[in-house]
Amino acid sequence: MELPQMPELMGLSLLVGLLALVATAAVAGGWLRAEEKPSQPVCQKKNEPKKSGSKKQKQNQRVRKEKPQQHSFTHPLLAAALKSHSGNISCMDFSSNGKYLATCADDRTVRIWSTKDFLQREHRSMRANVELDHATLVRFSPDCRAFIVWLANRDTLRVFKMTKREDGGFTFTATPEDFPKKHKAPIINIGIADTGKFIMTASSDTTVLIWNLKGQVLSTINTNQMNNSHAVISPCSRFVGSCGFTPDVKVWEVCFGKKGEFQEVLRAFELKGHSASVHSFAFSNDSRRMASVSKDGTWKLWDTDVEYKKQQDPYLLRTGRFEEASTMPCRLALSPDTHVLALATGTNIHLFNTRRGEKEEYFECVHGECIADLTFDITGRFLASCGDRAVRLFHNTPGHRAVVEEMQSLLKRASSESTRQRLQQQLTQAQEALKSLGALKK
Repeated sequence: MELPQMPELMGLSLLVGLLALVATAAVAGGWLRAEEKPSQPVCQKKNEPKKSGSKKQKQNQRVRKEKPQQHSFTHPLLAAALKSHSGNISCMDFSSNGKYLATCADDRTVRIWSTKDFLQREHRSMRANVELDHATLVRFSPDCRAFIVWLANRDTLRVFKMTKREDGGFTFTATPEDFPKKHKAPIINIGIADTGKFIMTASSDTTVLIWNLKGQVLSTINTNQMNNSHAVISPCSRFVGSCGFTPDVKVWEVCFGKKGEFQEVLRAFELKGHSASVHSFAFSNDSRRMASVSKDGTWKLWDTDVEYKKQQDPYLLRTGRFEEASTMPCRLALSPDTHVLALATGTNIHLFNTRRGEKEEYFECVHGECIADLTFDITGRFLASCGDRAVRLFHNTPGHRAVVEEMQSLLKRASSESTRQRLQQQLTQAQEALKSLGALKK
């Protein structure tokens, strides 16, 4: 009796199943449409002109954010900022005739600046390209017709010759061959003797090499200081000095014969008196004075005009405190007349009067990166520093004040009228310079 009802039940089951499938398909379709809806406006936005411009704007903003901003710095004693480099500047050098400043940066260029433009609104420079490499150190030749650079990737010296054009500019030509590779450790400094007789390169191990101008090694100096932190040629070209882990500065004499032939390198003298490693040192313009700064937190001024061949040691003239040197590396620059000592740690510069040992000026956050080089121009009027993409030049007010003090002291002892007139003229010039800078002390 129940068998006749089964077809009806089966038909009902099939109908319910069919409806369930239709409902499931409808729901799935709704989900798919719901998932597609968010993506549809995005595609439309991409195709809209206004939104397209907005995206380009965001891309430009992203590029601008990635490009490092030029560090801004102002100070009443800031004379100029040289800003043509697009990379960080690592080294500077003033030419011996005082007309040019050479700078090198990791933008693969060396720039030659005219010093007569320093106080002008526009600062002209000429560019020399360093192909397939960049220079970390640069030095002018004594005749100012060439310069040498240390190549970062090739680890060697390259010579560039400068030729003046009819329009007053220069062309720069690299010599066909670079110097051979001899150093096994990173280079810390290079130099050319003012006599033009030799070139010095120093590495961070204990090696200092003396070269002739053709790229041949004349002598190898082992400083025995565990490591070298600084090395330099004296302005008189007689000496090469180095400092490092030991608490002294070692100086050698580079000897040549009467006919200009190289003879030997002899130990000359040492600066002894620091109690910790020496960060840096410098010679005065006449090589008769030296200054040094140490991790012991002091700087020292020395009289090096001694008969070292008779075992006479340099005299200590003055010691000053500089605590910053005990905690971080320090760079040093001595003015040509030895009246001013500049010390740089991090991005800050401190200027000391060496006659009294007192700090007179302080420049804070001068660069966006740690100061890489610090030097006075050959007249002592300006102090130059670099570290980021700019060279900053400061008026040397402590130098003018030192001249005022010295001239006033000499005037009291002057015996002749002509001497008094000459001293008074120098005194007046220094006072007027300070007055124009608003730095004349009452």
